[in-house]
Amino acid sequence: MKLNRYLESTLLKPTVTEREIELLIADAIAEQFIGICVPPFWVKKVKREIGEEDVQVVTVIGFPFGYELTVTKLAEAHAAIEGGADELDVVWSQTAFHSGMSWPKIELAQLAKVAHASEKILKVIIETAYLSPGQIQEACLICQDAGADFVKTSTGYAPSGAKVEDISLMRQVLPSTVGIKASGGIKTLELALALIQAGADRLGTSSAKSLMDAWRSEKT
Repeated sequence: MKLNRYLESTLLKPTVTEREIELLIADAIAEQFIGICVPPFWVKKVKREIGEEDVQVVTVIGFPFGYELTVTKLAEAHAAIEGGADELDVVWSQTAFHSGMSWPKIELAQLAKVAHASEKILKVIIETAYLSPGQIQEACLICQDAGADFVKTSTGYAPSGAKVEDISLMRQVLPSTVGIKASGGIKTLELALALIQAGADRLGTSSAKSLMDAWRSEKT
């Protein structure tokens, strides 16, 4: 297993600096991470500096709560794609879902259409911390039916992040054609490997470099 090809190195804190972005890029190129997830503001710079490296540029839409109007999310998606984003991690409409509305599926279908028209990947953040097991199953089916490429656990702003039991449940529900991105609180190699074993295809983490160091240390 190549751990680096599971890792999306993430930097989404409010006080991100240009120097931190540059270090993120350097680490991603050196480690050949599958991707870098950055705020929309930094997408153009990251895309330019990544160049021809096999590292995906990932950004967030409707982050971190997902309660923007659909037209706003669509505008964010278009701008991110124009800036060079390869993958879009959208926070679905939690407020609509918890209100029992059908709107989340409608909104995600529109976003999937925008992403796929430009051959980009759409990941949907369902924020598992606020969902029961039954709701996680329902959310996964909504995302699948709407055309999502991945379902993602967390923004990192909820009370809890990725859990092995949630990933296992999501993998039971979703077909192999829909990926799972575990994110939120992935700071130890033990947890990272357990999430992959449970069915995660991607790990979004701000600890990607330290996870690789721990991985190499364990192998020596």
